[in-house]
Amino acid sequence: MELDEMTMDIELHVDVNGPIEAVYQSVLQQVGAANVRPDGESLNMKLEEWAGGRWYRDRGQGIQHLWGHVQVIKPPSLLELSGPLLMSYPAINHIEVKLAETGGKGTTRVSFRHRAIGMLDPGLKEGVQVGWQHLLDAVKGDFAKTEGSQT
Repeated sequence: MELDEMTMDIELHVDVNGPIEAVYQSVLQQVGAANVRPDGESLNMKLEEWAGGRWYRDRGQGIQHLWGHVQVIKPPSLLELSGPLLMSYPAINHIEVKLAETGGKGTTRVSFRHRAIGMLDPGLKEGVQVGWQHLLDAVKGDFAKTEGSQT
């Protein structure tokens, strides 16, 4: 394998019409309990919100998959996760989610970065980019619903 086939670096950004504290809570929910695939199927994710906490998929009946551990948690501006994620082959991943207020207290920029190295599956890069964009769209959607309900 060539080095570029063994590495991945995906960066995505979304601007959310919401205060940073609330957007951060939405990120935690979307990474954890509210995490669904683009086809709508729940991933049944659990996130223990402390350094060293597990991030795992609980499929019930004792079936679980460790996706990673919380490396850094700094409310409301940073979440870092590291581990194998969805990969059941030799690979290590690092997820970084940074939040920053933009344009005053009403808008938050969410910057997402996923880096990986290992024996990466050839179709992985496209698939995870779609999945992570779906997650960021869900965060943004949490606040679009709120805006639509205000009169």
